[in-house]
Amino acid sequence: MKIIGYETFRVAPRWQFLRVDTDEGLSGWGEPIVEGRAEAVHGALTTLMEHLVGADPLSVERHWQVLAKGGFYRGGPVLSSALAGIDQALWDIKGRYHDVPVHELLGGPVRDRVRMYTWVGGADPAALVDDALAKVASGFTAVKLNVSDALPPVPSAAETRAMVRRVEILRDALGDDVDIALDFHGRFSTAAARRILPLLEPLLPLFVEEPVLPEFARDMRRITDGTSIPIATGERLYSRWDFRDVLPTGIAVAQPDLSHAGGISEVRRIAAMAEAYDVAVAPHCPLGPITLAASLQIDLATPNFLIQEQSLDIEHGGGSALLGYLTDPEAFRFADGHVERPTGPGLGIDIDEDAVRSAARKGHTWRTPYFRHNDGSFAEW
Repeated sequence: MKIIGYETFRVAPRWQFLRVDTDEGLSGWGEPIVEGRAEAVHGALTTLMEHLVGADPLSVERHWQVLAKGGFYRGGPVLSSALAGIDQALWDIKGRYHDVPVHELLGGPVRDRVRMYTWVGGADPAALVDDALAKVASGFTAVKLNVSDALPPVPSAAETRAMVRRVEILRDALGDDVDIALDFHGRFSTAAARRILPLLEPLLPLFVEEPVLPEFARDMRRITDGTSIPIATGERLYSRWDFRDVLPTGIAVAQPDLSHAGGISEVRRIAAMAEAYDVAVAPHCPLGPITLAASLQIDLATPNFLIQEQSLDIEHGGGSALLGYLTDPEAFRFADGHVERPTGPGLGIDIDEDAVRSAARKGHTWRTPYFRHNDGSFAEW
């Protein structure tokens, strides 16, 4: 079997899909994207695919090694994301060729279902609570929220107390049976994180995500030593080498992204590294159905998995427009806060190519928003 071609599709809201075709009629799908930088990833993808046309798609690891290391310059979000989408598609082909889900090729499932969480938000505490209660009523047992918008390097007393109060109100509304995760989105300085984390400890967050920028992740021990809250990070780390300096710092949760960190092949290795440091894995996934499907394959085969992010409104099943790129939205069978183990071959989903082509004709030019401080200077989004 040989790879004979490929095609990419840029589709709303901010995604990019890849289909890799073979001479035996099998095709695999991946999701190579850096949010807001789709064009750059597409350019890298075009270069990487030059190596694959005419090659055996089943030699997934051989191709990963060449594509990751063979261009002299390596790593970073663009190249790693292009590689991730290709890797997903090759694993999809391999699973379909053997007529088994990818997780069976990774050693088989270690669990029968995958716990999920969803995002909640609101302009004020009342709206936040309403959204969270609706998500819990739909079946979720865990939610995540941003605790702030743009912040100065050291937030004021009023800003600090308002963030804590926002979480207090949500905890009071949801009780202790629903887990609450908090995303700092890299908006805090180390000093600010050290100040606010002890104030949040009585509210028992499931974890606090990305308290500081990834540039400072190797110094995370300064934060983890000062709090009992589990610290999570990793959505902007792209390889096992990026995680090598972070795993020993006392973090509790690693969050590699299946569309950024080299795909299934590399995230599998990152998860194994994390296990050696008593670090759980919760793959980052604010993306589309292909990334989520790839994440589930890792989740099912990873002993130290914790919980899976999603932003597809999977609780609504066939009623969610974001699942319209699938021929069967019930591929993500959601109940009691979990998705049941997918048993279909490859990534376990089938793409509605007509719907994808129709959306790709419109495309998108989504860009990351720019935040500004009150004085006009740049602020972290």
